[in-house]
Amino acid sequence: MLAEVRRIEPMHAGPEDGQLVTMTLGGNGEAFATLVERYDRAVYHLAYRTLHDVEEARDATQEAFFKAYRSLRTFKPGAKFSTWIFAIAYHACCDRLNRRKRYSNEELPDRADPAPGPEREAIALDEARRLRAAIDALPEKYRTVITLYHLQGKQYDEIAEVLGLPMGTVKTHLFRAKEHLRKLLAAEEVTE
Repeated sequence: MLAEVRRIEPMHAGPEDGQLVTMTLGGNGEAFATLVERYDRAVYHLAYRTLHDVEEARDATQEAFFKAYRSLRTFKPGAKFSTWIFAIAYHACCDRLNRRKRYSNEELPDRADPAPGPEREAIALDEARRLRAAIDALPEKYRTVITLYHLQGKQYDEIAEVLGLPMGTVKTHLFRAKEHLRKLLAAEEVTE
């Protein structure tokens, strides 16, 4: 079922990311707007999967792009902008989670994902809901790795760079995340 998860790939029409960074540093604000347009959805998706809150995910996404714009001069030519912006977004989410833990010891409630629509889509939507719920039930370190790998289409080295982890740890987290997902989904099938 994990293979059925759709990857969120930004569309790349027009100049390459590196060119847009150079243009932005040269004073072209429209160039940065293009970068935001390319990566906004993917960054928001990562933030939502990490934070489990729509408003906080929106705020974290906006914060990530703001921080990226302010520190654009530190972007290394030849690096992947997507990896860089995901790292900024992930750290913004971690900051929010840390603040959340400081101010509240309560568990966040699960969010229901209703699947209205035609009957033929109901089964596919139910499977997607079950998978999302299983991903949401994973510990944060596994949830983030599975999101970056399967939903964002990032490679091991990019995930390691985004999360600041050794490549072996990324592979271990991904393996354990998949094992947890299999167990969660199998346990749900048994109870149905």
